[in-house]
Amino acid sequence: MNNSIRLCCPCHFGLESVLKYEIQKIGGTDLRVSDGRISFTGDENIVARANLCLSTAERVLIELIEFKATSFEELFQGVKAIELERYIGPQNAFPVKGDSLNSALHSIPDCQSIIKKAAVERLKSKYGITWFDETGPTVQISFRIFKDVVSIYLDTSGVGLHKRGYRRISNAAPIKETLAAGIIDLARVRPDTVVCDPFCGSGTILIESALKALNIAPGLNRRFACEKWESMDSRIWQEERKRAIDSVNKSAQFQAIGFDIDDDAVALTLDNAHKAGIKSRLKIEQADISKFVQPEDSIVICNPPYGERLLELREAEDIYRKMGRVLGKGGNRQSYIISAHEQFEKFFGTEARKRRKLYNGMIKCQLYMYF
Repeated sequence: MNNSIRLCCPCHFGLESVLKYEIQKIGGTDLRVSDGRISFTGDENIVARANLCLSTAERVLIELIEFKATSFEELFQGVKAIELERYIGPQNAFPVKGDSLNSALHSIPDCQSIIKKAAVERLKSKYGITWFDETGPTVQISFRIFKDVVSIYLDTSGVGLHKRGYRRISNAAPIKETLAAGIIDLARVRPDTVVCDPFCGSGTILIESALKALNIAPGLNRRFACEKWESMDSRIWQEERKRAIDSVNKSAQFQAIGFDIDDDAVALTLDNAHKAGIKSRLKIEQADISKFVQPEDSIVICNPPYGERLLELREAEDIYRKMGRVLGKGGNRQSYIISAHEQFEKFFGTEARKRRKLYNGMIKCQLYMYF
């Protein structure tokens, strides 16, 4: 790899500002923000650091090229011009996946086929071979075609970055780790914060809060696709893992308090917290929301039932009324609540100080902020 690499990180819609701050913090430069993604410049170390340390990015992509194409010939020639040999060796597997929106080239299978054919032709001419076994490590080619503009990427992450490695099992309606991390940033969780979640489920919000407060890199306990690439220096990963471990704030006074009405959820949270290495920071018990007492100087961050899959709508609304009676509305007891219910504030009994539109999967939600 050359020193300067253009990178792109997709994120949840609504978390662009949070991810921008994270990228700047790890040393990314020349940031360009668009809806649901941020592109920036870095080097090999930044590739590794982004995978290890970014808590709200969905994956880390190497941005190879951007060009306009309204015909398959233009698509073929555009891809064939890319220096793919810089990353893809003669033994590597290089599958193609992607999407197209509002473009003349709208057939995904056809676009995949053309891009693959162009990549093969390029690499055949560079390596002087006619057949690729593709038995080596995978270098995933990704494409995005939007309004006839083609973007070609290589996926350095492999499995999505929300897979931290601690949550092998989850309850019925989990919140994605990357979304939870973004909400935690918006709630300004600090090393001495007390975070409460009265609907802790599989513990995602509490665990992500602990990782943030203790400055534990979310990707520290997993591996990434590009670690196996010959074009990536393995010493860089050793450096960046050591850097991440040395950055952990062991003296942080952070504490997490969790409740759930379901005994299985309590056990699951404890198990996941153990896997994440932060169980000692967590206190959890089985209890209904009506029994919850929010400590002074604490922040509630929660993802209560929406009434779409887990409960009937009226039951969910009853829970919101109970929440309104026991949760802090500001001052030294703050609350950050994500909900898909458009009339959440009516049942909670208080208008939020601030709201932010977010998506939990495909579900349009609001983050209601009381501070």
